[in-house]
Amino acid sequence: MKKIIVLGSLNMDLTIQSDSIPVKGETIHGYDFFTNPGGKGGNQAVAAAKLGSNTEMIACVGDDMFGKEMISKLDSYGVKTSNVMVADGVATGVAVIIRCEKDNRIILGSGANYEINFEDVKTRFDKIANEGDIFLTQLENRYEVVVESLKYAKEKGLYTVFNPAPARVLDKEVYKYLDLIVVNQSECQLLTDIYPENEESCKKALLEFKSRGCNGIITLGSKGSITLIDDEIFFVEPIDVEVVDTTAAGDSYIGALCNYLSEDRSFVDAMKFASKVSSITVMKKGAQVSIPSKEDVIKFDKEYKL
Repeated sequence: MKKIIVLGSLNMDLTIQSDSIPVKGETIHGYDFFTNPGGKGGNQAVAAAKLGSNTEMIACVGDDMFGKEMISKLDSYGVKTSNVMVADGVATGVAVIIRCEKDNRIILGSGANYEINFEDVKTRFDKIANEGDIFLTQLENRYEVVVESLKYAKEKGLYTVFNPAPARVLDKEVYKYLDLIVVNQSECQLLTDIYPENEESCKKALLEFKSRGCNGIITLGSKGSITLIDDEIFFVEPIDVEVVDTTAAGDSYIGALCNYLSEDRSFVDAMKFASKVSSITVMKKGAQVSIPSKEDVIKFDKEYKL
């Protein structure tokens, strides 16, 4: 099995439920407050590890209570944390999450996530990365560090997977370092000026990514996910489940996708599996705690007769 190396964020999620989103100057009552380890990088690494992948995390936390808990939780889920750095005098990253009407609003405090530099990544890469491994990253670390890391991973012969979130416009050269880009609808619109709302617009956006040098997957929320196979649209329908919390839906999808690809399984089957894992994830509250294990997926298959 190929190794999955994740460069990304570790944030403590501070989550609260509300019946509405407060407007400027307004204070409202919330309920069901809880804390839970998260961060897009951490969530994606946990998803891959829970499903059985050999997963290495490159990240940074602060020397504080949240940082210690973050590393402990990653260890418990099977993510290798020897390359998680601890920064003195800097707070661990946080995400303040408001859950409302089965959706969420998130505010990030980057903290120690911004302490990683490219030399940190390169040093760790040279110790753990082998040709053919999967490199997965996002945009919750410094942009220039992410770009240099993608470039280095590509040069070393790794399969590079990029989830450009939080969304921002990318330099054109970035695409040549990518094997696969995974975006949601709003990220796709920002990057391509195309909002993927139907088959025609999805195909147009995916062909745009291909023209820039990489394959693409667009996740469509409750409507499934879509890609191009031999320049033809391939659509994976969602599984109808009761949605409780969408916080880690996209991250679990990407981690599960990499899990399947690390075992040299087909791209189509990887997307189907990722959609299933994402469906299970949204049935529970929280981020990493809601992501299913391999045993949970087997149980789900039996219950839903898949």
